[in-house]
Amino acid sequence: MSDKTNMTRVALVGRGISQSLTPAMHEAEGRFLGLDYQYKLIDQEAPAFKSSSLPEILTATQSAGFAGLNITHPFKVEVIQHLDCLSEVANRLHAVNTVLFKAGKRVGYNTDYTGFKASFQHSLGNSKKDCVLLLGAGGAGSAVAFALAESGVGQLLIHDTDKKRAKSLVERVTAYGSSSGILEIGCPDQAVDLGLDGIVNATTAGMAGNPGSAFPLDLLNSETWVADIIYFPLETALLAKARAIGCLTLPGSGMAVRQAMHAFELFTGHAADHSRMQKTFLELVDPIQHAARKRSRYRTNANILMEGP
Repeated sequence: MSDKTNMTRVALVGRGISQSLTPAMHEAEGRFLGLDYQYKLIDQEAPAFKSSSLPEILTATQSAGFAGLNITHPFKVEVIQHLDCLSEVANRLHAVNTVLFKAGKRVGYNTDYTGFKASFQHSLGNSKKDCVLLLGAGGAGSAVAFALAESGVGQLLIHDTDKKRAKSLVERVTAYGSSSGILEIGCPDQAVDLGLDGIVNATTAGMAGNPGSAFPLDLLNSETWVADIIYFPLETALLAKARAIGCLTLPGSGMAVRQAMHAFELFTGHAADHSRMQKTFLELVDPIQHAARKRSRYRTNANILMEGP
């Protein structure tokens, strides 16, 4: 029988997250390492949690002895007011996606930032990036903006349908002292005339429940690389079009796996293996899509659709 005192319990808190692959990824890695590791879903759209507020969820899980929580949409900014302290990165980004319960304190971290930065530098770090357009200035967009600014982007253009939010992100990245030129741009179309080298989608446009694209597909150029942070579906409409015309592409799987690795280490104190966790991720993705990608090798000289070793 399992010794509950040695069990590590964590959960993902969000809304509309019933199809998240995160719990299975974490638990598979825990099993491989021989840990008694349990990862739960706390979805506010589920009947059991509809009446539970974020503060109530934090209190209940902390009192129950959970090691921590992953935080996703729409709570990455709201959660900050309920924490005791933030890591330097989370404070800078003003967004939290991981909370640790340590010595009675709630400590906020941001593994979206480390996840995207590691994935981007691994797969697109050597690509031209004099001018890059970022779509989305929310919690995930904030993490991506700082990661891009620190990855050699010359000029970073930020677009969000909420102009106030986009301008706020521009100010925060600029204040941090980035060497990049950071500008808010009112319409994605305007960025095309500036000679884009890359496009990153950090909006929800393209998700299974929100089909479409935040960037006009007819304006894509084969010389522009395209990255997306969405991983369900693994290939969004934006990535599909980009791949079809020969763009270098990077899906959200890279960020998803690497941010999960960082969170796993924060929760357990054990380092996760990238190759193993990526393999687990692929096995969890829609089997039909995965089989089709495998047959076509899903990686060519013109497309990076999954990180290499």
